Amino acid sequence: MKFIIDAQLPISLSNLLKSRGHDSIHTLDLPSKNKSKDYFITSISITEKRIVVTKDNDFLESFLIHGEPQKLILVRTGNVSNAELKAIFEKHLEKIESLIEENSLIEITKTEIVIHV
Repeated sequence: MKFIIDAQLPISLSNLLKSRGHDSIHTLDLPSKNKSKDYFITSISITEKRIVVTKDNDFLESFLIHGEPQKLILVRTGNVSNAELKAIFEKHLEKIESLIEENSLIEITKTEIVIHV
């Protein structure tokens, strides 16, 4: 799978996905780094068929109104440390992979993964 990790999330999340065999980039890998505009991130996600992983409600609004990006993982863990966030993804990565393959929008909280249809 191919991912693009938004600026509010740590680069260590992108590195975790890479270590599990995925093609993952972080906004820090882009020319404007963490100042990359949402439309630019969405454009990359569409062109390269990447799943956007974000905490940003703007991506959710764009998904609901315009259907872009095509696949979205919305992180709703609140304020957790980078280590806690990474642990959540490590614990549930197989489930996340399976759900996002079959669905276009999933939400990850501290305690559950929610499919939005």
